[in-house]
Amino acid sequence: MAVVNTTSAPGVWGAVWQGVTRSTSGFLGLCLVLGVLAFSFVGPLLIDTRNPTDVTAIWGPITSEHWLGTNHEGKDTFVQLVLGGREPIWVGVVAALITVAIAVVLGGVAGYVRGRVDHLLLQLTDITMTIPFIVLMLVIASFYRTASPLVVSFIIGLVTWPYLMRSIRAQVLTLKEREFVEAARLQDLGTARILFVEVLPNMAGYIFVNFIIAVTNAIYAVVGMYLLGLLPSTADNWGLMIQQAWNNNAFLLPQAAPFLIAPMVMIMLFQIGLVTMTRSLEQALNPRLRDR
Repeated sequence: MAVVNTTSAPGVWGAVWQGVTRSTSGFLGLCLVLGVLAFSFVGPLLIDTRNPTDVTAIWGPITSEHWLGTNHEGKDTFVQLVLGGREPIWVGVVAALITVAIAVVLGGVAGYVRGRVDHLLLQLTDITMTIPFIVLMLVIASFYRTASPLVVSFIIGLVTWPYLMRSIRAQVLTLKEREFVEAARLQDLGTARILFVEVLPNMAGYIFVNFIIAVTNAIYAVVGMYLLGLLPSTADNWGLMIQQAWNNNAFLLPQAAPFLIAPMVMIMLFQIGLVTMTRSLEQALNPRLRDR
């Protein structure tokens, strides 16, 4: 008698968990990401967020009271570091959601419908790819000096979707020729249901990996814009800390090193965690790399 395998295949989140735990580097990457998220979002709840200016403690050294010393205004560097992670991470996640949403919808429609719709969407993609991001931010910064993080994430998302859109389109072109899509067409389920219920869910792993990559790119973008002075200095931010350190010549003062190095270390740790976690996820969710 044949033995029936009753073990069900893991869902998307089960596959994600298996992906980040199947290798040591992937699990360490997940731990780094969770650690930075806890530091940035739970940390402010555990410390005194009041960080007054103290002109008598400008560029103060590391002490038991000031774990990372003080900055050019006499403010505690560690408190600024804890408060400075929420905005770039929040902007990165929202921008990535916008990027992935636009890319998935337009890429899916272009790849499945084809014809004139595909041509128009590819033209829109080409036009968007020609927009110089830095010049666009310079123009926006000159008119809106108080741009909110939501506006910044919206702008980043609107100009970074074309490359992922083309990848999604290529994936849909392959999937639309599969047997399950033909069966759905024979049942006359409708274009929208076939695309968003039958085709795109089969790309969930690929989309999730690209979402993490989009978060990484968006965080680099927002930190770089703060460093270049394109965004307003309205809140604590890792990118703003680096800009202030540069403007106040912190690199020339040994006691100011923590104020310059600490935000860069936090950004690097978060990016390293995302990259290593993404590599493990890609190996687990991509059938062509799963057995390597």
